[in-house]
Amino acid sequence: MALKVAIQMDPIGAINIDADSTFRIAEEAQARGHSLFYYTPDKLIYREGRVLARGWPLTVRRERGNHFALGDEAEVDLSEYDVVWLRQDPPFDMGYITTTHILERIHPATLVVNDPFWVRNYPEKLLVLSFPDLTPPTLIARDLEAIRAFKAEHGDIILKPLYGNGGAGVFRLDPNDRNLASLHELFTGINREPLIAQKFVPDVSKGDKRIILVDGEAVGAINRVPAAGETRSNMHVGGRPEKVGLTARDKEICAAIGPLLREKGQIFVGIDVIGNWLTEINVTSPTGIQELERFDGVNIAAKIWEAIEARRAG
Repeated sequence: MALKVAIQMDPIGAINIDADSTFRIAEEAQARGHSLFYYTPDKLIYREGRVLARGWPLTVRRERGNHFALGDEAEVDLSEYDVVWLRQDPPFDMGYITTTHILERIHPATLVVNDPFWVRNYPEKLLVLSFPDLTPPTLIARDLEAIRAFKAEHGDIILKPLYGNGGAGVFRLDPNDRNLASLHELFTGINREPLIAQKFVPDVSKGDKRIILVDGEAVGAINRVPAAGETRSNMHVGGRPEKVGLTARDKEICAAIGPLLREKGQIFVGIDVIGNWLTEINVTSPTGIQELERFDGVNIAAKIWEAIEARRAG
């Protein structure tokens, strides 16, 4: 079936077509005969009961430096589309949250992927709190004394912004570190949000595994190995992707969280696993499918579209 597909994403001109998951999703949609319309989050509009977007018909091609073409700019009614992709990157701020409120008004008659209500209620570092037996010891707090007590208990911790992304602002505080108070002062001077701390998992030196789930089912994984001297394994900051399989523990984690993700309309999800521990469940704008396709030779984008097409057909 040919679908009308709108993609809400960050500016398409700057993306890396060899790594960007949204580009791969758009490319596969086009190959399946679906039509594409592209707009940026600032072009989403609510007006008198209608959800509109100002953007462009989109064609993509795998040519570096010449990877897209736009039709004439137009204002469209998103309720007339079959699928809207919510794919801009975090930060998960009030601008992001507002887009979920607006898009929720057309879902599920128009299928918004991922379901915006649950994207809003399941930010990556908070959904893991529903699975404490799968995660390392975790603290969410703004109070410095609470964070100090957590560090005193566990010795070696990771401290990061609750709503950050891409490895930005992630600090390891080992038992000899003296910077907790200064970091707390820095973070609390920027915003009013709590921080998240987790017990440091030494296995991160072997890699931070990104497992992709499609409609609640694990379809594969890549391992992201930190650069020398780095704690962070995010590819944004120099992490090296490598081929990896799923362990029995990985499958146990996916089996525990998969039914909830499927029930709540989280069709494309990337979870982070370090050693035996689940650290994040990424539902806002997960990445990694191009690397996984190259390593495993499996068309993950096709699996995502098969799940979407099945929901539309149902």
